[in-house]
Amino acid sequence: MPVQTLKWQDDALVLLDQTSLPEYVTYEACRDVESVAKAIEVLMVRGAPAIGLAAAYGVLIGARAAVNYSRDIFYTCVHRAIERLRQTRPTAVNLFWALDHMKNVLEGCADLEDNKFICDRLLEEANRLFAEDQEICRRMGTNGAALLPANGQIITHCNAGGLATADYGTALGVVYAAHEQGKKIAVFADETRPLLQGSRLTAWELQQSGVPVKVICDNMAATVLRKEAIACCIVGADRIAANGDVANKIGTYGLALMAEAHSVPFYVVAPVSTLDVSLDSGDEIPIEERSGDEIRNGMGKWTAPTDIDVYNPAFDVTPHHLVSAIISEQGIAHPPFESTLRTWALEASKT
Repeated sequence: MPVQTLKWQDDALVLLDQTSLPEYVTYEACRDVESVAKAIEVLMVRGAPAIGLAAAYGVLIGARAAVNYSRDIFYTCVHRAIERLRQTRPTAVNLFWALDHMKNVLEGCADLEDNKFICDRLLEEANRLFAEDQEICRRMGTNGAALLPANGQIITHCNAGGLATADYGTALGVVYAAHEQGKKIAVFADETRPLLQGSRLTAWELQQSGVPVKVICDNMAATVLRKEAIACCIVGADRIAANGDVANKIGTYGLALMAEAHSVPFYVVAPVSTLDVSLDSGDEIPIEERSGDEIRNGMGKWTAPTDIDVYNPAFDVTPHHLVSAIISEQGIAHPPFESTLRTWALEASKT
């Protein structure tokens, strides 16, 4: 990535403010739990893996704020931090996965009296998750690049690049890996209404990285699939159920339907931490609904009556029968997905 999405620096979580892109590249330092929670809620930091990492560092910040308290108060404060961060966004399972890792470290130190040592262990875990995400993105990229032609065009939706992870990305990581291998891949980026993560973030990120990209309105995807030689659609994911149903940014389901109608493969790229095999299908995935003003007044101009009712789900679920392959750091899963996904999840639980 030409810029870093998040980093731990000077005892603070420093975040690239993605609400200001592409106009401004600015960073915000979060030094308390509430500022981390708000940053996640307002989408200053977004993308399932990046949300998880931000939350992990948020737990650390909560622990450091209570380091000089008694052991009981210290533990109470850290648990409160974890619960506040759990309430930020409901769909991306990586958030809860990362918080569980931090909670496990905390519980593993239950017999210790040195709060500072526990803080050090929490910092080590957050840094480990960060480094692991970087490695995972590279492995997913390499795995997925094998599915791309030597010369071709793809469509992507929302942003599943370095801005959504510690570095490199999930879906866009496949594009970057293909380019590093000498493949000539060009991208059509859905603008991704209502907050334009495709045009604001994906197009900016690809342009900064030297990858050919064209922005299209979401309602142009069918025409592009019909008229252009599209090799595949590639998207990320916020949660994947055991059967392969995929929750991702709203509009992903529609793109998958269009891809099927035009016989274009539809690939999902996500780390194993995005799997939720406790859910049999996508019908059980909680879908976040956001403020209607993101549609009525999303870019600072009223584009609908100020008092009009709005339905604004942030995500939709793509049924597994529309998915051609799921790509993770552990390999490529083809339909039927459930056996492979459960095996991946089991292997990951052992590490």
